[in-house]
Amino acid sequence: MRHTLIIILTLATLTVSAQKNSLKGTVKVNNIPLAYATVALSGTKHGTTTNDKGFYELKNIAPGEYTVLFSSVGYYTERIKVTISNGAITTLHAELKEGNSKLNEVVVTGVSRATELRSNPVPIVVLSKKEIDQHVNNNIIDAIVKGIPGVTAVTTGPNISKPFIRGLGYNRVLTLYDGIRQEGQQWGDEHGIEVDQYGIARAEVIKGPASLTYGSDALAGVINLIPYIPNGQDGKLNGDIITDYHTNNGLIGSSLGLSYKKHDWKYAFRATGKMAHNYQNKVDGYVYNSAFQEYILSGMARVDKKWGYSQFAVTTYNNKQEIPDGSRDSLTRGFTVQVAEGVNDDIKSRPFAPQKWLTSYGVTPLHQHIQHYRVYNKTEIKLGEGIFASALGWQQSVRREYNHPTQPGQAGLYVTLNTLNYDLRYSPKVINGWETSFGVNGIAQTNRSKDATDFPIPDYNLFDIGSFLFIKKSVGKADISGGIRYDTRNINWGDFYVGANPVNGFEQKVKANTPGGKLQFPGFKHTYHGISGSLGLTYNVSERVLLKANIARGYRAPNITEIGSNGLDPGAHIVYLGNRTFKPEFSLQEDLGFIAYLKDADLMLEVFNNQISNYIYQSRLDDANGNPVIIVPGNTTYQYQQSKARLYGAEFTFNLHPHNAKWFELNNSAAYVIGLNQNEKLIAQSNGAAKDLPFIPPLHVRSEVKLKLQGTYGIFSKVYFRAEADAYATQNKYYALNDTETLTPGYTLINAGIGSTLKAKSGKTICEVFLQADNLFDVAYQSNLNRLKYFEYYNASPDGRSGIYNIGRNLSFKVIVPF
Repeated sequence: MRHTLIIILTLATLTVSAQKNSLKGTVKVNNIPLAYATVALSGTKHGTTTNDKGFYELKNIAPGEYTVLFSSVGYYTERIKVTISNGAITTLHAELKEGNSKLNEVVVTGVSRATELRSNPVPIVVLSKKEIDQHVNNNIIDAIVKGIPGVTAVTTGPNISKPFIRGLGYNRVLTLYDGIRQEGQQWGDEHGIEVDQYGIARAEVIKGPASLTYGSDALAGVINLIPYIPNGQDGKLNGDIITDYHTNNGLIGSSLGLSYKKHDWKYAFRATGKMAHNYQNKVDGYVYNSAFQEYILSGMARVDKKWGYSQFAVTTYNNKQEIPDGSRDSLTRGFTVQVAEGVNDDIKSRPFAPQKWLTSYGVTPLHQHIQHYRVYNKTEIKLGEGIFASALGWQQSVRREYNHPTQPGQAGLYVTLNTLNYDLRYSPKVINGWETSFGVNGIAQTNRSKDATDFPIPDYNLFDIGSFLFIKKSVGKADISGGIRYDTRNINWGDFYVGANPVNGFEQKVKANTPGGKLQFPGFKHTYHGISGSLGLTYNVSERVLLKANIARGYRAPNITEIGSNGLDPGAHIVYLGNRTFKPEFSLQEDLGFIAYLKDADLMLEVFNNQISNYIYQSRLDDANGNPVIIVPGNTTYQYQQSKARLYGAEFTFNLHPHNAKWFELNNSAAYVIGLNQNEKLIAQSNGAAKDLPFIPPLHVRSEVKLKLQGTYGIFSKVYFRAEADAYATQNKYYALNDTETLTPGYTLINAGIGSTLKAKSGKTICEVFLQADNLFDVAYQSNLNRLKYFEYYNASPDGRSGIYNIGRNLSFKVIVPF
């Protein structure tokens, strides 16, 4: 591999062209400059966005004939052919027409080259910054859940959301940050995504196996969070200030973004801070220990040259998140505070949480402290008409979970995860319409326990590598693409002993020969292998109507907690028991899609069938008498199981936007998935209690009416009003064995919002304002994917309600001030 890299880089040096050919011009709508429109050369990596005056420029283009794509959300894409001559500066202007089609948007996730969405047979959805901004959220995953049918999230309070795609989650959904896979202890229920929601310019979501270009952990799909890359006026400092406030939990969010562009260099910086006190609902009142504090810094420098580009970026994330445990008074249902441990702890005698704690922005001693650091580089080098691309990164995730009230400074869980990311790929010249790409990527990872008292997973070493080949060609009205991949993953750890800590009275990691030490994790070493691939077709019935079909085989190696866990995760209040004999998961998924972006309406129907072998899932553990197994008092015990499984379902979208009534929109979507456990023996033994898979969302229907006022009203322009009904059906198909899950009643949330852009007389934007009301009628509800639903100490309660409920009515206000 080292010699290959040397050869490639040498060739890059020898073949760099000295051409200074460029393409420039303006993009307008109704003769008005359009800012931030996308300009790209089809089939190449050349692309940019227009500045605030609608101007663009593409430099260092090889001579030849190209098709230039001009696109922007809310407008129809314009295609113009152009010939670039040697040593020439070519001028090309474009005029876009208003429209709602997204088919011609250019995507970068899961493809060899930047590709129009219409030609990709894999189900992929794009969420723009405008759409993210219009839905005020606690985190970026919540924005994606609201905007994309088929995507849901397991939550542990308002600030922790783990994405699920079509009923599959955890390590089956691969989250990327700017194309670099996010690594940060994804195995836990209460482990969220360590990303700045205010710094994301775009989210691209693949629904279905995406193992071809990413390898293991993309079995359910990919969420690529793409940060903002500045493209403002040359030599001028640009930026924005974002202020966000929520009434329910008092969330205060502030973010400052700065960008600067000078000649070939671009720089960006963002600082974000968020804090919130405990959230509330009308059943629980304030939910004790759900407050959080979050601080994020990020910086980027990028240089664009005739040979390509190179981009360097750094991010730091610091989060303190309280840990709710559901401790209550048995009669009043008021939340109580654990002040003692072991035999000295009587849950019925715990004191009530003081009122001032419930609305305090401070963080209690029982909390998680998560720090995530990332440094990475992305480089593209032009080799003639081919492209060599590399992505190299380092990440460190430090997680502490404090759960000892008598010794608040002593972490129960303290783990440090170090990850090296690498991705090398080459896309040769397009020959006779054949686009190809091949490469190698993976990770090297180590995880180490520090000064802790609980050890749910061993100290492990992991090395992952995979190679792939991707091919695409257009034949008449059909776009065909597919490829094949081979992966190998080695994971190992040595004997892991624990023993008594005389200093604090808890357990600690000890050496093998320590008197009284016990072996918690016997040594383990195994290598997993997997072959994955896909083949798909998009048929262009017309410019606006498409048929899509795709079949894909996905692969996922078992994660560390599934094969190695044997201890308490304090933040989840769960003792996990793994199984080191587990085999890798393999899925075979078929997708069919019909998409029509018509003049007055959008119509999309996607159906899928997913057969998974060696599916791994959690199940609560009971003893022979049917009583829950309690290894650590006050915490439930889960044991991982493995069996065949099948998931199938559909997503449907119907958006009405009459051409003759531009002020009106009616947006509707529905998503439904069935998850079946195919372990016939277990189903028979449990009298059908195990027939459904856990964590499957119910039927979800969303309907939104949006009114957009045309014209301007003083300083107000682009004024809109929206009202939304968000309905979840009763989930009576659940994994009932040992009460792992229980029935979840259906509910409907009514949301409303208003927004506007404020402009000065000169036409310059002053700010954007968004006012939103979620759960307007303060419905008391529990999502079936809310893990707090199961945080309950008693078998019965005076009000007949069990567990913790989701957030109640919330009014939010957000202002974005550009400069």
